[in-house]
Amino acid sequence: MPLDPDSSSPPAPGPHRDWFFPPAPPFLPSSRARTPFPSTTWSSKPYSLADRRPPPTPRSRSRSPHPTPEQQQPPSPPLPSAPRRRDPLYAGVRRGDVLKAAAEKGAPQAAAPVHGRKAAASAITPRWSGMLSAAAILLCLASLLRRNLSLYDQVYHLQEQLAVATAKLQSCIIGSSLDISDINLLYQDDNNTMQNRSLKNFSLLISLSILYAPLLILKYIDLVSKIRSSYDSEEVPINKRLAYRIDIFLSLHPYAKPSVLLVATLLLIALGGLALYGVTDDSLSDCLWLSWTFVADSGNHANAVGFGPKLVSVSISIGGMLVFAMMLGLVTDSISEKFDSLRKGRSEVIEQSHTLILGWSDKLGSLLNQIAIANESLGGGTIVVMSERDKEEMEADIAKMEFDLKGTAVICRSGSPLILADLKKVSVSKARAIVVLAEEGNADQSDARALRTVLSLTGVKEGLRGHIIVELSDLDNEVLVKLVGGDLVETVVAHDVIGRLMIQCARQPGLAQIWEDILGFENCEFYIKRWPKLDGMRFEDVLISFPDAVPCGIKVASYGGKIILNPDDCYVLQEGDEVIVIAEDDDTYAPAPLPKVRRGYLPKDFVVPKSPERILFCGWRRDMEDMIMVLDAFLAPGSELWMFNDVPEVDRKRKLTDGGLDFSRLENITLVHREGNAVIRRHLESLPLESFDSILILADESVEDSAIQADSRSLATLLLIRDIQAKRLPYREAMISHVPPGTFSEGSWIGEMQQASDKSVIISEILDPRTKNLLSMSKISDYVLSNELVSMALAMVAEDRQINDVLEELFAEEGNEMQIRQSDLYLREDEELNFFEVILRARQRKEIVIGYRLEGAEHAIINPTDKVSRRRWSPKDVFVVIAEKE
Repeated sequence: MPLDPDSSSPPAPGPHRDWFFPPAPPFLPSSRARTPFPSTTWSSKPYSLADRRPPPTPRSRSRSPHPTPEQQQPPSPPLPSAPRRRDPLYAGVRRGDVLKAAAEKGAPQAAAPVHGRKAAASAITPRWSGMLSAAAILLCLASLLRRNLSLYDQVYHLQEQLAVATAKLQSCIIGSSLDISDINLLYQDDNNTMQNRSLKNFSLLISLSILYAPLLILKYIDLVSKIRSSYDSEEVPINKRLAYRIDIFLSLHPYAKPSVLLVATLLLIALGGLALYGVTDDSLSDCLWLSWTFVADSGNHANAVGFGPKLVSVSISIGGMLVFAMMLGLVTDSISEKFDSLRKGRSEVIEQSHTLILGWSDKLGSLLNQIAIANESLGGGTIVVMSERDKEEMEADIAKMEFDLKGTAVICRSGSPLILADLKKVSVSKARAIVVLAEEGNADQSDARALRTVLSLTGVKEGLRGHIIVELSDLDNEVLVKLVGGDLVETVVAHDVIGRLMIQCARQPGLAQIWEDILGFENCEFYIKRWPKLDGMRFEDVLISFPDAVPCGIKVASYGGKIILNPDDCYVLQEGDEVIVIAEDDDTYAPAPLPKVRRGYLPKDFVVPKSPERILFCGWRRDMEDMIMVLDAFLAPGSELWMFNDVPEVDRKRKLTDGGLDFSRLENITLVHREGNAVIRRHLESLPLESFDSILILADESVEDSAIQADSRSLATLLLIRDIQAKRLPYREAMISHVPPGTFSEGSWIGEMQQASDKSVIISEILDPRTKNLLSMSKISDYVLSNELVSMALAMVAEDRQINDVLEELFAEEGNEMQIRQSDLYLREDEELNFFEVILRARQRKEIVIGYRLEGAEHAIINPTDKVSRRRWSPKDVFVVIAEKE
């Protein structure tokens, strides 16, 4: 039967009417109307917030600008009634009214214990009031949002009930019955929906609490910090300490900033997902994914529907933009730091078996060139240069150097060799050789820095795979460096090497060019290798066993690897012995069967004539005392050494004495002091320049820091000396008329100087390799390219540390040295001999011939390729030999 909507009694139970309908309301509200819970008493009067507003208090009436007579009457006592429900929306307002009323009535307040506390309270009250106001506003907004969501849930619940009731009415009308399981399923879905809505409200409340909790905590910390600072002015506030800890965390830990950004992103996604879960009907996983899309792309929130979803979506998108901005700034900073690190040479070098050069000087260019030539046979290599200069400046200076690296890569890094972290940055433990260059300036300071560098290298925990080559400026510091470095260190004393080489070249003109060919890797150089097939062979036979090399010594295994140059012919090679040769490269020579040669006999006895000499030193060097002692050992008794420079004579003797020179021990030479400037003509004209056998123009100590200035001074001195000599020579016109072909024209000033150069030997010390072109074109002087020769020696020792023993003996005061001999000392006129036969002839004088220079040739030939072809030698040809010092 149809159900009467106006009937107030429940319908009679039927066969399918075991459930009970609730009393129907007088009207069915629409889906958009606010509907109270089913248990609420129905009323036709609409509900509004004004019904819940409390009545005005006497305080509020007294504030009326124009009170009515009714308002002026004293208020009647309130009628007893049930206590009003307190709305949290007005809790702050009522609390403020009570406080104001108490203040107006003059209620006593607790006095602060000290005056500072009152001041602090008065200063903090506005901040605290503002914080309370902000909290009240947030609570109000949260209450309104919660009430809106609660009303939304009620409407949704009533719509579900209405749908169920409509379905039952339809079933009753059509006479059909509903299955009890379907009804239970509907109620179960309704209960699940209510539970989900409660869970969504709770998730929304959690997200808001987590979002605003840090603000309250920071305000509380700020308040506590100000209160504590009022008690103790020296105590650091908590907020400053917290900021300091955060700053330390972000600055010390390299991954702190990305970690903080990641945590902030995950927190934003989580809070946004919870908030979306509270205002939408989607599942939690879908809301988290939607929150991620809002963070990743701020434009995805445009499809949100409803006030709540739109508000949350916009908030998440704003947070996503902030996160993206922070991430973009972090990535930009990281990329900028990386490029800045690469530009300044701060990145780590991942190399092994490379050559490491520590320091920067004028010798670096020649050193790089020689090492690159040595690595050419290996297909190239890697050279790492580390100094305290900027990486871009180093690379620019290396690019200006005019030489081909031949496949070798040069890597520059900026750092200090005294810092272990910088040494590890260039893979110092994996380098096959470490070259420590001497600094320009004071010799003692340079050697002291080299000593500290060696200490730093020996302190590497991983150990060193290669050896250390240290360039020193003073011979006296060599013992200390070797004591610190031990077996790892090989030293090259630049000034000592150049000084001894200049003395040798002054006594034997042309020797400088031969040393330039042997020390570099461009022509022939020294190599040490073991050949088992030569064991049991006499050294005399070993000399003619290499068609592409010239043996010159033995590394004796039984004596701990001692180097012996120019050994006896009867020495028999033992197992483990190695042969020292001069060859083009380490893989270009090998022993071969002995050739058929004629030994022959020497044409005459060899007697070295020794007569007193007069030598002039122009300029002053740090190691002048060492050069004087070496020269005293070489010259004949009665020789004179003239010293011409601008150092006063009293200071000269003091410096020489401080350097260790004992004037009473000089046996063969007499020192003659002259004071003057070597670049002033009238000062030079006071010297008997035409009477000197040899003149050595030294790089003066006052300008040796600048290679260009030192070379300019040396070149000016050379030209002035040659011009003065040419004008003082007898029979000047006759000498100029016999100018050899191929030289400068007759009557030219350079032609006159060339004639003067035939009468005396001038050796100039040159620092810049570019200056040698001027001297080689003029042909008026021999020269010693000091920086380049030292660089060559450093490169050879870097490739093989055993070569340092060979060079030390060749430059020492005793032992063997390079010499130039006339050809008539080994062969007769018009006699035809091959190079092997010349070698055997020289062995009768215990000398080893390593090359020759033909008459009219500009350069000597070291290790000739054809050693078996006979040729006719000229009496003016000369041979280059290794012989004992005379």
